[in-house]
Amino acid sequence: MIRSAESSAPEVGETDDPQDIRVLIADDHPVMSTALRTYVDSSPGMRCVGEVREGAAAVESAGQLMPEVVVMDMHMPGVDGIEATWQIRRMFDSVAVLAVTTFSTERYVIPALRAGAGGYIVKDAEPEEIIDAIRQVDDGMAPFSPSVAHQLMVSVKNDPAQVISVLERYPEMPRLPERELEGLRLLATGCSNSEIAERMMVSEATVKAYMGRLMQRLGVRDRVQLLIRAVELGVVEPSLE
Repeated sequence: MIRSAESSAPEVGETDDPQDIRVLIADDHPVMSTALRTYVDSSPGMRCVGEVREGAAAVESAGQLMPEVVVMDMHMPGVDGIEATWQIRRMFDSVAVLAVTTFSTERYVIPALRAGAGGYIVKDAEPEEIIDAIRQVDDGMAPFSPSVAHQLMVSVKNDPAQVISVLERYPEMPRLPERELEGLRLLATGCSNSEIAERMMVSEATVKAYMGRLMQRLGVRDRVQLLIRAVELGVVEPSLE
């Protein structure tokens, strides 16, 4: 059932499988919200537990429904998606947020990630890409549309103060094994785990192991920070294509 903007507490369907990824959709465009719900409900292993049309309702519903993933539009009336993401991530740290929006420029990407979004996908992505991104965010990974990954790296590369700050905290660059570095460079181009595995001719489990070791070596907690740290330290270069 489609919920209006005033509905802040959508009901959970009685047919939910406890193993499903529970997804809350927050988007003020009814057509997009309906499309996202259709994508989710037609995908095995996940279910849309509700739709809201504004940020404040997203925060309230996240607390009531405790979804695994909130698919969050960044531009909504009242409390916008960035502020709603910030509140959700600080109040309910088990709830992941995937930003799905129209804009891929630094003005929107960086604030969303700083607020705690685990990934950032543009709305013109293919349905399969959005579904895969939901699964990745739920699994603790950091999915980005290629244009978003490019913008993220360029913005970090062009912030000298941030680079200096990081180098002061991490004066010695750890040695990275060549295979892990190869995986990191593919991550920096926007590749998913499955795409990295295919290109490197290894299993997805091996790719996850590479990323886990890289996070340890570079002293970060997640793949968003890993990507940022790699650019800051000059381990990978932002693509100029």
